[in-house]
Amino acid sequence: MNSFWEYPLIETAARYSVVILCLVVFMAVFEIVTRYNNWKEIKEGNLAVAMATGGKIFGIANIFRYSIEHNDSLLQTMGWGVYGFLLLLIGYFIYEFLTPHFKIDVEIEKDNRAVGFISLVISVGLSFVIGANII
Repeated sequence: MNSFWEYPLIETAARYSVVILCLVVFMAVFEIVTRYNNWKEIKEGNLAVAMATGGKIFGIANIFRYSIEHNDSLLQTMGWGVYGFLLLLIGYFIYEFLTPHFKIDVEIEKDNRAVGFISLVISVGLSFVIGANII
């Protein structure tokens, strides 16, 4: 059975499937912790939500990119991906904490594009920092 996983096409499909599944689960978690409905707001044209959501998706995918690059097993890849996601989630709460004059979620829901853009940059930036530390 080990030789089955040695085929690059099979390994790629397996990692891809795991990342897609994790992305769906992680985005559901973000949906729970934000006060707005991501996909409803995006459908209505809320660019701030789209930027913040896009940053989260990119951030998660980027963490998995580093994880895949530095780990041989699928289990290690998943472990680092989950750990990286938790760090991104903590970063989200720190961002909220460091802006006591306004609520991030409220501003993003009101289509404040400046706040949405900063949220995007924070997610992407943190994903590079997290990814650089994956071994």
